[in-house]
Parts: sequence; structure tokens; C-alpha cells
Amino acid sequence: MSAAAPSFRLDGRRVLVTGAGRGIGLAIAQACAASGGEVTLCARTASEIGEAAAELRAQGFEAEALVADVTDVAGFAALIAARPAFDAFVNNAGTNRPKPLTEVTEEDYDAVLGLNLRSAIFAAKAVTARMIDAGRGGSVINMSSQMGHVGAAHRTLYCASKWGLEGFTKALAVELAPHRIRVNTICPTFIETPMTEPYFRDPAFKAEVLSKIPLGRTGRVDEVAGAAVFLASDSASLMTGSALMLDGGWTAL
Repeated sequence: MSAAAPSFRLDGRRVLVTGAGRGIGLAIAQACAASGGEVTLCARTASEIGEAAAELRAQGFEAEALVADVTDVAGFAALIAARPAFDAFVNNAGTNRPKPLTEVTEEDYDAVLGLNLRSAIFAAKAVTARMIDAGRGGSVINMSSQMGHVGAAHRTLYCASKWGLEGFTKALAVELAPHRIRVNTICPTFIETPMTEPYFRDPAFKAEVLSKIPLGRTGRVDEVAGAAVFLASDSASLMTGSALMLDGGWTAL
């Protein structure tokens, strides 16, 4: 018997993407919509996600905007509880404040760990509760980083948040497996986005980064988006509790 061709289609599936106003989140929302998903773009800035959703609809795709702040745990949970269950959740909202530990403040800690870990955990709690209620399985994609597997100077808070997210992902994957809900991470290297662009204005920083990537370049948002579509699709149906490395070989060194 010949094997069936793998499907990366998301037709009829409801997909929620947080941090979808720009950069990686927007690219993932666009790719999921183009793959047939019914995409909900979520972010705090109404104008950004409103325009993005409108553009997708103009192309004939299914897309809507959800204005929400994931750091408002109770408010976000209430919005999710009032909506139909999602089939895939891209837990993407995140931030970074790179600096030496000697300069890190409590406010920096609250901002980075609060969004990257605390909000991600409780957002997953809200979305997976509805998935469990719906009883049809699902896919949770936590946006991690290569920095969830290695260390780097000036990134103590960021590494702490992403290593924590990796542990959370593995534990949740085990917990939700009986409900047929898969939980994985995507771990990019430095990706060309508005958030990373200022860092690469420093030639020394850029040279240091590229020296650690065997492929010799940074990544593009479409390369991350393709991984998200894969994890949301049936082609990843046996994958849970795993980290999908998109690091150009950084962690292979």
C-alpha cells in the first residue's frame, strides 16, 4: 500500500495567532490563511491587526481581528471563553530587553518574563480549556527561540523566559496528549523583523551573530511561518513535546 501524500492544508480550522500585528506573528497569520485556515489575528494595536485582517479578506481568505492584551490574563481568558474553540494556537507574543545582568531592573524582569512566560502560560491555559471542551484535539505552537536551548551574554532574562517555555511545553504536551492536543515550540535564530533590525545596525553585533550561524545568514519571517503551518497541520500529527529548531545550525556547534 502506498502512503498518502502529506497535507499541509488548514481548511476549516480556526487558528489564533497572538502578536500578529507585525513581524513573525503577521507572517504566520498570512501563511495560515493562505493554507486555508480561518485566522484570528490578535494584538493590542487595533489598527495593525485590523488592516492586516482586511488585506487577507481582500485576497479571499478568512481572517478577523481580535484586539486583546495577553498580559491581562483575566481579560484575555474572558475573550477566549466567549468564542468558539480554536483548532490551532500560535502563542507568539513576546519581547526582549537585552542588557548585562548588572543593569537589569525588576521592571525589566516583569516585562520580559511577564510576557514571554507568564502570559504565554495563561494564554495557553485559556485556549486549551476551550480545545478540551470542544473535544476535537488541536495544536499549540509556543514561540520559543534558539535561546531556549543555549545561553548568550546580555540575554539572561530572555534565555530564562524561553528555557522556561520549553519546560512548560514538554509538561503540557504530556498533560494534553489524552485530549489529542499537541504542544510544540518553534525555536528561531535571529530573524529579520522590526524588533531585531536595530540590533543589526551595530556591525560588531552582526558579525558576531553571523559567526555562530553555519548557514551564514539570519532567517526570514516566511521560514518561521512555514514551520508554524507544518505544526498546525496533519503533517505534524505525531509531533508533540518537541522543539523545531530554525537556527541555521547555531545549536549544532
